[in-house]
Amino acid sequence: MEASAAAAAASAMFSAPSGRRAPPRRRGLDLRLRFGLRPVAAPSTTAASAVVSSSSSSSSSSSAAAAAITTHRGESAATTTSSSSSSTSALTLKRVSPDSLQYESGFLGGISDQTAAAAAEGNGAAAEALDPMEYLTNVLTSRVYDVAIESPLQPATKLSERLGVNLYLKREDLQPVFSFKLRGAYNMMAKMSREQLDRGVICSSAGNHAQGVALAAQKLGCDAVIVMPVTTPEIKWRSVERLGATVVLKGDSYDEAQSCAKQRCELEGRTFIPPFDHPDVITGQGTVGMEIIRQLKGPLHAIFVPVGGGGLIAGIAAYVKRVRPEIKVIGVEPSDANAMALSLYHGQRVMLEHVGGFADGVAVKVVGEETFRLCRELVDGVVLVSRDAICASIKDMFEEKRSILEPAGALSLAGAEAYCKYYGLKGETVVAITSGANMNFDRLRLVTELADVGRKREAVLATILPEECGSFKKFAQLVGPMNITEFKYRYDSRKEAALVLYRQIAVLIVINSFALNCSVGVYTDSELRSMVERMKSSQLQTFNLTNDDLAKDHLRYFMGGRSNVPDELLYRFIFPERPGALMKFLDAFSPRWNISLFHYRAQGETGANVLVGIQVPKEEMDEFKNQAENLGYEYTSEMNNEAYRLLMQ
Repeated sequence: MEASAAAAAASAMFSAPSGRRAPPRRRGLDLRLRFGLRPVAAPSTTAASAVVSSSSSSSSSSSAAAAAITTHRGESAATTTSSSSSSTSALTLKRVSPDSLQYESGFLGGISDQTAAAAAEGNGAAAEALDPMEYLTNVLTSRVYDVAIESPLQPATKLSERLGVNLYLKREDLQPVFSFKLRGAYNMMAKMSREQLDRGVICSSAGNHAQGVALAAQKLGCDAVIVMPVTTPEIKWRSVERLGATVVLKGDSYDEAQSCAKQRCELEGRTFIPPFDHPDVITGQGTVGMEIIRQLKGPLHAIFVPVGGGGLIAGIAAYVKRVRPEIKVIGVEPSDANAMALSLYHGQRVMLEHVGGFADGVAVKVVGEETFRLCRELVDGVVLVSRDAICASIKDMFEEKRSILEPAGALSLAGAEAYCKYYGLKGETVVAITSGANMNFDRLRLVTELADVGRKREAVLATILPEECGSFKKFAQLVGPMNITEFKYRYDSRKEAALVLYRQIAVLIVINSFALNCSVGVYTDSELRSMVERMKSSQLQTFNLTNDDLAKDHLRYFMGGRSNVPDELLYRFIFPERPGALMKFLDAFSPRWNISLFHYRAQGETGANVLVGIQVPKEEMDEFKNQAENLGYEYTSEMNNEAYRLLMQ
């Protein structure tokens, strides 16, 4: 009776779309959904449209590629298949590179003809799947408020003034475990029978999901086992222990921890609680959307939602698109962890070949099966943002509310800012969900360094100058009044020109016989372009390295480190943050090959970003690659990186 009454109340809330205008100067598709139906439209042909490389459409039948699948990150969740039914193995999924789908920050992308076709073909395909009305009813009758608060919806006054819109923040970072994750975990566990609860629950997690399950178990009087990788920071597993759960540290990666959890689940008869791919988890997260609709009266242009496995955006879309179909539900992903955007684009779930781990809470290689089904029918598109933009939004949030978000928690705010700027949105109302605040203190240094780049307060440039008297003075005159914040110089007698590395707001300059590094103050795009044009018109070749992560993370520390090293290869490895990781690497490669360069850069719990130079003769490349694969660390070649050729060769 309660569900029927809720359904009747929901039906009374339905209203016809109000015919709102598309964003000013919008260059993408108008994908407004009406009660879950997506109109088929031709893709945009503008230069801003997504460019997908031909490599992304290569056959997924390659057994060699399948065998090389690396580990998931963070909450990468567990579920590469539906927890209820699907027998599809992750090994059968098409493997694609995150780089195969990239578009300008702020552009609403991810949608293609394949998305619409897949959504049409999928209607009614899964008999056991909940229909939109069932999701709506379940959201309205959810029991999440036994443990969760109705998080406040707060105006972001400073950001609103800067962007020219009415920006509101949905403060899920204020939940008891500082994340929205407890909603889904509790909603699923609250529906379990007493007999099931008495047998206990288990989950695998390296972060927020673990705390959500632990708190839910404490509230329901249930025994919980949380399996976490041994690389999990002590502050996180201690927090889980304090909530009364049993923590088991197992394996170097999330996959190993998940495998252990699944084994114990079967042996002990426990219930496995997935992080996102279950209807009850999705329903619990959907209560965030219900609260936004209830809290914000009047027109609402869009809700920006961080996307990892898709549980939060699927739940919000399932509710909002039934009640207020004119409101856009927009996902936001890091540009190097864009599993949902790529899945939507291809019309099927895909597996990322590798995933960026900076925003570890959304570092997922494969989205959920049920979450994808809902997203391809209901979501308007996905905005991609850079690591720098995420850091800038963490700083924006601190200046706005004196709160520090974790990278995944600031993701939707970064997306909202980029979208409003890209489409020149003015006077509209938008909501960004600040989804979590479980930030490791040791990551703040990296966030601080990158925030000004993300805000376009710093730029990293390189300029080649002739090594002659007066060249540096000429360079300084061309830089003009822009404030330099970092400057490095190193003479190199072997060159006829010198390298100047500086941050003018981060600017890097190359002069054939000496190297110089500096940093600069606030700039606008037009000011930066004018300075670069002044350099070029004076025959000083200048390169903008602002978006080159290799230059920002590693190469700027090697100013003056040029040398001619025979057979040198340059690779970036991700080392797990645990004792013995370096020795394992050295055992694999040394003394077989000489290591000619090594630079370590910590990124918090996601692993260390390590730049390695290693001398490998051509005839030994196959042996080297086999060793790299067997090592088990994620790695990427940087031999074709422009900054490397500019600064190190």
